[in-house]
Amino acid sequence: MPFSRVWAFVALVVFLCGCSRKPAPAPAIGEAYVAPATLKLRADLSPRSEEVAQIRHGEKVEILQIRRRFVKVRTPSGAEGWTETKQLMNSDQIEALRGLQRLGRELPSQGKGTVHEALNIHTEPNRQAPSFCQIPEKGFVDVIGRRVVARTSYSPPPLLPPPPPPVKKLKKDNAKKQPEKLPPLPRPSAPPPPADWLEISRRQSPPENTVKEKNESKSKPQPVKYDEWYLVRTPDGSVGWALARMIVMAIPDEVAQYSEGHRITSYFALAEVKDQEGETRHHWLWTTLAPGVDGCDFDGFRVFVFNVRRSRYETAYREKNLCGFYPVELANIQVTEGRKSYTAPAFSLIVEEGEGQIWKRTYAYQGYRVRLVSKEPWKKPAPVGSSLERVAPPSPLPPEPSLLDRARETVKGLIKR
Repeated sequence: MPFSRVWAFVALVVFLCGCSRKPAPAPAIGEAYVAPATLKLRADLSPRSEEVAQIRHGEKVEILQIRRRFVKVRTPSGAEGWTETKQLMNSDQIEALRGLQRLGRELPSQGKGTVHEALNIHTEPNRQAPSFCQIPEKGFVDVIGRRVVARTSYSPPPLLPPPPPPVKKLKKDNAKKQPEKLPPLPRPSAPPPPADWLEISRRQSPPENTVKEKNESKSKPQPVKYDEWYLVRTPDGSVGWALARMIVMAIPDEVAQYSEGHRITSYFALAEVKDQEGETRHHWLWTTLAPGVDGCDFDGFRVFVFNVRRSRYETAYREKNLCGFYPVELANIQVTEGRKSYTAPAFSLIVEEGEGQIWKRTYAYQGYRVRLVSKEPWKKPAPVGSSLERVAPPSPLPPEPSLLDRARETVKGLIKR
């Protein structure tokens, strides 16, 4: 009797262990990363279904199933739920976005920008691209790049690689030949038109003017709309794209009032002075862009100095009708005047002149005096594209050979002959 109880107990334990087993998790068919700042996973495809989990930007998830524009994923904690495919990024996208973050930390600031209301920062310069953070109301960001792109619908790349093409099976030579199919029967002749078909066509046909207008409207191409975007860097180091028309450069109003309706694309504080009341004032450099100018980051620049005696800002230097590109940089350079050499503050701009010739101009400023001190050929900076690839900083062109070097090459050529 005791042995039978022992065996019954063992059988009960085995049965209970078998009942407690959980079904094996579904195998993953790929992996993806969360694009927006926060993402809610739903238990079903319906947006009203129960919320299963909430995950954050950059988290890695496993792809379990894809249905049209929806995808079922599994979080690292094991929660499974549904979301839209456009809310996820593949491995190439997340790596490119991380490269943009690294590049953005190295690019020099072109000035502080602020917003009047909260503004989304996107992964790409597209209104429908995922937004992974926001500029808060009255918040500040560093403007580090600019780009103008056509306004198009956002089509994210696929999360999974395309399946391999099906392998075609070779036909066997000894396969049985199928019997030849008989040709289809000829179609019956069409019925004749009604006797009053001319009258009917006149009543139903639209006026000729209406037909011409419709054809002309179809033939006319629709105008392409463009959006101006700023590449911005938040105080915590996040880098992304924001609509430029929503960002206002945070230069003081007493200087910004002289912009003459042009957009201020960059500004810098050059030096500071004390006014008659002991308050600190700055000398300013800014670049501006007129409405309708394409292909340039600025078309003019201006240096403002604060006149302490008159207690107002005055223009110390100005150039217009240019085509300049980011970045505008401040530096200290060695200046020689006569027999004296000294270190002076300066700023440099990349400007296009003539037929596509790019120059880097360097201006030194001291007090109320601004003058051009150097000019060297330069390569046009590559724009920070929507592909989020790293862009190398501009580098100077190789120097042209001197007259002596050219004479030596000519002599060598004659000797070889």
